[in-house]
Amino acid sequence: MEKIRSPAVAGQFYPGTEQTLRQQLEECFREKRGVGRVPTLVKGNTILKGLVVPHAGYIFSGAIASHAYARLAETGFADTFIILGPNHTGMGSGVSVMTEGAWNTPLGTVPIDSSLASSIATGIIDTDPSAHTYEHSVEVQLPFLQYISQGKRFEFVPICMMMQDYDTAKEVGDIVANALQKTKKHVVIIASSDFSHVGFNYRSMPPEGLRVDKYAEQQDKLAIDQILRLDPKGLVQTVEEHDITMCGYGPVAAMLTAAKKLGATRAELLKYGTSYAVHPDSSCVGYGAITIT
Repeated sequence: MEKIRSPAVAGQFYPGTEQTLRQQLEECFREKRGVGRVPTLVKGNTILKGLVVPHAGYIFSGAIASHAYARLAETGFADTFIILGPNHTGMGSGVSVMTEGAWNTPLGTVPIDSSLASSIATGIIDTDPSAHTYEHSVEVQLPFLQYISQGKRFEFVPICMMMQDYDTAKEVGDIVANALQKTKKHVVIIASSDFSHVGFNYRSMPPEGLRVDKYAEQQDKLAIDQILRLDPKGLVQTVEEHDITMCGYGPVAAMLTAAKKLGATRAELLKYGTSYAVHPDSSCVGYGAITIT
C-alpha cells in the first residue's frame, strides 16, 4: 500500500479546503506585492535550473513566491521538482529524503519520484520519512506547483536539511547534480528558505534606531548578493559571519552547488519583501524570489 503523507500545515500556513486555497493562490499572484497576473503554463521544458522561494504563511510570503512560480510557468514546467528545505522540527536525520509514496494537499496528491529519490539517497542523505512528518518548508511549495501546473502531472523529491554547514550543503548539491546528470527527465531544484528573522520574537534585535524591516533588508542584501554571484560557500560564510538569521541557507547553498554543476551561469532576484509590509510589528521576516538559469 502506497504511503500517503497528509498535509501538516493546511489550515495554518495556507487554507485547508480546495476552493479557499485556490482563491488565496490567485490572490497571491494578483495582489500588489505579487507578480500581478495568474500565469499561463507554457508548453515545453523550462530554462530554469533552480529557484529560491519563501515558505512562510501565504498571507505573508505568498505574493513574493508568486514571482518565482510565474517565471517557472511562463518559461516551461518540469517533470520533477527536487525541493530542498530546512528542518524546523528537529525530527529525523541530519539530511533526510523520502523515497516512496505521495503527499496530499487540498489540491490533490503529488507522487514522489521514487527512482530519482532512491538515487539521491546516498552518502550524507538518509532515507528518513520521520523528518518530513510535520515539516512545512517543503509542503508549502506543493500547492503553488499544483496551481500553476494546470493539471499537468509532475513528481517531486523532498529533502529536509537539519545540518546546513558548507560541507554538508556541498555534498548534498554534488549528490543531486550527479543524480540529475544520469536522468533524462527535466528537473528543477527548488530551495525553500525565508531570509532574516528579526525582532523580539526571534531574539535578533536590530541596532538602536533601525526599524526591524530595514535591518532585515540590510542583512538580507548581504546574503542575496552571494546568491546572485552563484557562490554557495560565500553564502554560508556570509550568513555565519554576519549572524544572518536565514533559516534555509544550507538548502540554497546545496541548490547553487548542484545548479552550477549542471551549467547554471546566472541568478536573478525577481522580488524581495518582508512580513512588515503585511503586518508592521516589532518582529519581521524577509522573503526573496530568485531564479537560477
